[in-house]
Amino acid sequence: MTLGVNIDHVTTLREARKTLYPDPAVAALLVEYAGADSIVAHLREDRRHIKDKDVVLIKESIKIPFNLEMSVNKNIVAFARALKPEKATLVPERRKELTTEGGLNLKDDFKRIEKTVGTLKQVGIEVSLFIDPFKQDIDRAVTMGASVIEFNTGRYSEAKRASQQKKEAYRIREAVTYAGGKGLFVAAGHGLDYENVKEIAKIKKIKELNIGHSIISRAVFVGLVTAVEEMIDLIKQ
Repeated sequence: MTLGVNIDHVTTLREARKTLYPDPAVAALLVEYAGADSIVAHLREDRRHIKDKDVVLIKESIKIPFNLEMSVNKNIVAFARALKPEKATLVPERRKELTTEGGLNLKDDFKRIEKTVGTLKQVGIEVSLFIDPFKQDIDRAVTMGASVIEFNTGRYSEAKRASQQKKEAYRIREAVTYAGGKGLFVAAGHGLDYENVKEIAKIKKIKELNIGHSIISRAVFVGLVTAVEEMIDLIKQ
């Protein structure tokens, strides 16, 4: 099980004061040094944190794979085709949301998402679809030609009761097994932290976890390298 670290919130801190620091490219290098397997960044349509120049510099600086989270907006898609990250993860996006609120709507946006998958794959970009852990969405992802899916762990992470969290973990486990049977590479992420990651890390058929906010938050107290190393240790355990 590999770890992708989302560094968006390094730039959230930068944008709070409109300074030139902290630099997400430096953060990416520190994450790489700490042993993470990939770097993740979300280039939002409103550019609220990560900017175009950030992803260019990150891509040029690191040696591990770069995973660009993005919507299906045509301008973002054109930018991604020019950048050619190793992976692009398609996510839903609303301007007023604090963070991604759920998986892609593969039913209503099927044709648009399918077209984007094909457009990105044409230039050699591996495409991942961020979806909720439901069988019908897994089937749609296969039909679209995606080889990678990332299950939204938001409902699990935000569960208020232990029974609810257990139920959501079971749902994820069942979806992972089903997706594996379809030949998909399975990733997971959203809201995972140093406590709740343990149950998800036990699901061995998940090949990759993508975690951001909790690691950057932890880094405020212990430093970014240590924060990443601690998360890697938890996943290995």
